[in-house]
Amino acid sequence: MRSSARHKRFKLKSEINVVPYIDVMLVLLIIFMVTAPMINKNVDVNLPQANAKSLQDKKDPVIVVVDKDGQLFLTLGTEKRQPVDVATMQAKVSAFVKVNPEVSVLVAGDRDGKYEGVYQVLAQLQQAGVAKVGLMSAPESSNKK
Repeated sequence: MRSSARHKRFKLKSEINVVPYIDVMLVLLIIFMVTAPMINKNVDVNLPQANAKSLQDKKDPVIVVVDKDGQLFLTLGTEKRQPVDVATMQAKVSAFVKVNPEVSVLVAGDRDGKYEGVYQVLAQLQQAGVAKVGLMSAPESSNKK
Protein backbone atom coordinates (compact mmCIF):
# COMPACT_ATOMS: atom_id res chain seq x y z
CA MET A 1 0.00 0.00 0.00
CA ARG A 2 2.84 2.33 0.69
CA SER A 3 4.10 2.22 -2.87
CA SER A 4 0.71 3.20 -4.33
CA ALA A 5 0.36 6.09 -1.88
CA ARG A 6 3.82 7.33 -2.74
CA HIS A 7 3.05 7.38 -6.50
CA LYS A 8 0.01 9.54 -5.89
CA ARG A 9 1.97 12.13 -3.94
CA PHE A 10 4.82 12.41 -6.45
CA LYS A 11 2.79 12.36 -9.65
CA LEU A 12 4.77 13.70 -12.63
CA LYS A 13 3.55 16.79 -14.44
CA SER A 14 3.21 16.45 -18.19
CA GLU A 15 3.00 20.19 -18.93
CA ILE A 16 5.52 22.16 -20.95
CA ASN A 17 6.83 25.36 -19.44
CA VAL A 18 6.53 27.81 -22.37
CA VAL A 19 7.55 30.98 -20.51
CA PRO A 20 11.25 30.76 -21.55
CA TYR A 21 10.24 30.17 -25.18
CA ILE A 22 7.98 33.23 -25.14
CA ASP A 23 10.79 35.35 -23.72
CA VAL A 24 13.19 34.22 -26.44
CA MET A 25 10.56 34.81 -29.13
CA LEU A 26 9.91 38.37 -27.93
CA VAL A 27 13.62 39.18 -27.85
CA LEU A 28 14.06 37.88 -31.41
CA LEU A 29 10.99 39.82 -32.57
CA ILE A 30 12.42 43.05 -31.17
CA ILE A 31 15.80 42.38 -32.79
CA PHE A 32 14.23 41.74 -36.20
CA MET A 33 11.96 44.78 -35.92
CA VAL A 34 14.94 47.02 -35.21
CA THR A 35 17.29 45.59 -37.85
CA ALA A 36 14.85 45.02 -40.75
CA PRO A 37 14.42 48.72 -41.71
CA MET A 38 18.19 49.18 -41.70
CA ILE A 39 18.78 46.33 -44.13
CA ASN A 40 16.39 47.42 -46.91
CA LYS A 41 17.44 51.04 -47.44
CA ASN A 42 18.50 52.25 -50.89
CA VAL A 43 18.26 49.02 -52.84
CA ASP A 44 19.17 49.50 -56.48
CA VAL A 45 17.24 47.27 -58.83
CA ASN A 46 18.30 46.64 -62.39
CA LEU A 47 15.43 44.89 -64.09
CA PRO A 48 16.32 42.30 -66.71
CA GLN A 49 15.54 42.85 -70.36
CA ALA A 50 14.63 40.08 -72.73
CA ASN A 51 13.59 39.64 -76.30
CA ALA A 52 10.34 37.82 -75.65
CA LYS A 53 8.19 36.66 -78.52
CA SER A 54 4.69 38.03 -78.69
CA LEU A 55 1.78 35.76 -77.89
CA GLN A 56 -0.31 34.69 -80.83
CA ASP A 57 -3.99 35.07 -80.06
CA LYS A 58 -6.74 33.77 -82.31
CA LYS A 59 -9.09 36.62 -81.45
CA ASP A 60 -8.60 40.35 -81.67
CA PRO A 61 -7.82 41.70 -78.20
CA VAL A 62 -9.46 44.54 -76.33
CA ILE A 63 -6.83 47.27 -75.92
CA VAL A 64 -7.10 50.09 -73.39
CA VAL A 65 -4.48 52.81 -73.94
CA VAL A 66 -3.51 55.32 -71.23
CA ASP A 67 -1.56 58.24 -72.68
CA LYS A 68 0.89 60.44 -70.77
CA ASP A 69 -1.89 62.89 -69.81
CA GLY A 70 -4.08 60.10 -68.39
CA GLN A 71 -6.63 60.08 -71.23
CA LEU A 72 -8.14 56.70 -72.17
CA PHE A 73 -8.49 55.21 -75.64
CA LEU A 74 -10.28 51.97 -76.40
CA THR A 75 -9.90 49.50 -79.25
CA LEU A 76 -12.50 46.72 -79.34
CA GLY A 77 -11.67 43.90 -81.74
CA THR A 78 -11.25 45.25 -85.26
CA GLU A 79 -12.68 48.72 -84.53
CA LYS A 80 -10.55 51.85 -84.64
CA ARG A 81 -9.11 53.42 -81.49
CA GLN A 82 -11.54 55.87 -79.94
CA PRO A 83 -11.25 58.20 -76.93
CA VAL A 84 -13.47 57.22 -74.01
CA ASP A 85 -14.12 58.20 -70.42
CA VAL A 86 -13.90 55.81 -67.48
CA ALA A 87 -17.60 54.88 -67.29
CA THR A 88 -17.87 54.26 -71.04
CA MET A 89 -14.71 52.15 -71.00
CA GLN A 90 -16.02 50.02 -68.14
CA ALA A 91 -19.42 49.53 -69.79
CA LYS A 92 -18.04 48.65 -73.24
CA VAL A 93 -15.34 46.30 -71.96
CA SER A 94 -17.77 44.60 -69.58
CA ALA A 95 -20.28 44.00 -72.38
CA PHE A 96 -17.57 42.81 -74.78
CA VAL A 97 -16.11 40.37 -72.23
CA LYS A 98 -19.54 39.00 -71.30
CA VAL A 99 -20.22 38.19 -74.94
CA ASN A 100 -16.75 36.70 -75.48
CA PRO A 101 -15.07 35.62 -72.20
CA GLU A 102 -12.05 34.18 -74.08
CA VAL A 103 -10.95 37.57 -75.42
CA SER A 104 -7.64 39.07 -74.23
CA VAL A 105 -7.77 42.43 -72.48
CA LEU A 106 -4.55 44.44 -72.71
CA VAL A 107 -3.52 47.75 -71.13
CA ALA A 108 -0.95 49.93 -72.89
CA GLY A 109 0.55 52.73 -70.82
CA ASP A 110 2.67 55.58 -72.12
CA ARG A 111 6.29 55.37 -71.00
CA ASP A 112 6.27 59.03 -69.92
CA GLY A 113 2.90 58.78 -68.17
CA LYS A 114 2.19 58.22 -64.51
CA TYR A 115 1.86 54.70 -63.21
CA GLU A 116 -1.20 55.83 -61.26
CA GLY A 117 -3.22 56.06 -64.50
CA VAL A 118 -2.41 52.48 -65.47
CA TYR A 119 -3.11 51.25 -61.96
CA GLN A 120 -6.53 52.95 -61.93
CA VAL A 121 -7.40 51.37 -65.28
CA LEU A 122 -6.46 47.94 -63.91
CA ALA A 123 -8.76 48.48 -60.92
CA GLN A 124 -11.59 49.70 -63.16
CA LEU A 125 -11.23 46.69 -65.46
CA GLN A 126 -11.43 44.41 -62.42
CA GLN A 127 -14.65 46.16 -61.39
CA ALA A 128 -15.95 45.66 -64.93
CA GLY A 129 -15.62 41.89 -64.50
CA VAL A 130 -12.40 41.23 -66.42
CA ALA A 131 -10.60 38.26 -64.89
CA LYS A 132 -7.25 38.49 -66.71
CA VAL A 133 -5.50 41.64 -67.92
CA GLY A 134 -2.20 41.81 -69.77
CA LEU A 135 0.23 44.72 -70.03
CA MET A 136 1.48 45.71 -73.48
CA SER A 137 5.03 46.71 -74.25
CA ALA A 138 7.16 47.38 -77.28
CA PRO A 139 10.26 45.31 -77.93
CA GLU A 140 13.54 46.99 -77.14
CA SER A 141 15.25 48.31 -80.26
CA SER A 142 18.66 46.78 -80.92
CA ASN A 143 20.42 50.13 -81.56
CA LYS A 144 19.68 51.50 -78.04
CA LYS A 145 22.10 50.42 -75.34
